[in-house]
Amino acid sequence: MIESLLVANRGEIACRIFRTARRLGLRTIAVFSDADAAARHVREADEAVHIGPAAARESYLNIARIIEAARASGAQAVHPGYGFLAENHEFAQACLDAGLSFVGPPPAAIAAMGSKILAKRRLTAAGVPVLPGYAGREQDLRRLASEAERLGLPLIIKPAAGGGGKGMQIVRAAAELDTALAAARRLAESAFGDGSLLLERYLPAPRHIEVQVFADSRGNLVHLGERDCSTQRRHQKLIEEAPAPGLPEPLRERLRAAALVVAREIGYVSAGTVEFLLDGGEFYFMEMNTRLQVEHTVTEAVTGLDLVEWQLRVAAGEPLPLGQSEVRFEGHAIEARVCAEDPERGFLPSAGRLALLEWPELPCVRVDAGFATGDTVPDCY
Repeated sequence: MIESLLVANRGEIACRIFRTARRLGLRTIAVFSDADAAARHVREADEAVHIGPAAARESYLNIARIIEAARASGAQAVHPGYGFLAENHEFAQACLDAGLSFVGPPPAAIAAMGSKILAKRRLTAAGVPVLPGYAGREQDLRRLASEAERLGLPLIIKPAAGGGGKGMQIVRAAAELDTALAAARRLAESAFGDGSLLLERYLPAPRHIEVQVFADSRGNLVHLGERDCSTQRRHQKLIEEAPAPGLPEPLRERLRAAALVVAREIGYVSAGTVEFLLDGGEFYFMEMNTRLQVEHTVTEAVTGLDLVEWQLRVAAGEPLPLGQSEVRFEGHAIEARVCAEDPERGFLPSAGRLALLEWPELPCVRVDAGFATGDTVPDCY
């Protein structure tokens, strides 16, 4: 088993990973920027290493500094959490090259799902349902406009290298097309360093259903049920629940089976989430998140499992603790994300000191938090 773990992240997810690591007897190591010197995740770790200025690109996104921190602290393994470098195949490879265990999937699996265009082509060939659209290599704006006209409206434009709803443009009228394509290209280049765009038929009111999958390095693969993440604002999830309510059982089983096909196709290992759009009785692959999700908590609630523990054991070379027939589901769980935002200013992020922060302490209520009373919510993340 791994004995020392560095979490290359901050806030709530770092605290959550430390909780399981402590229970397993691991030495925990935090990293922090100038803005997080007094942060909760720093206080909760056995050791903390400073990795740079407040700007994420100079700290939490700086691969070299994180690898240096792991070496200096004697960490055996690195957990990326979510966000920042969690889905960066170069970071995963850098950890392996440094002799560290990476608590996540192989770099090749991360890269396989890193481009929506390449993922869509590959999974179409594997027989996984995908939305009608354009995922071609020719990416000049004239060709994209021509393909958009062929597909018809409404359609959605997505950055091929994007995620989390960032940079997506919905086009409902022909007069909007050229402007939307140009805007999507600019944002894709600035936010993701890749201007490639994916065009898809737009579904006005689909359900967002995702399936939690888990695999080990020995070829074992299971699903841990699905979650409904349809309640969103600006393409950002707000409420998640498990299991997804109101699904006919045959449809539920088809979704789960398709998710396993996706994971098997790319040689997946560790925790991953396959996301689908559900429209009536039909579903379509959207993307795969090659990491632990924020909403993994509701899956833990209905299965009684600790997904971080599973990740750590798989990273240590152990087999999955359970086979598919041994996974049990009981009850229903709902997660609500609590964000520091100002509702009077269009829910813009709100930074500052938390004068009072009290969480409910009730049976069957779980709180995963990265802040406490007196902490400061920085304005840089």
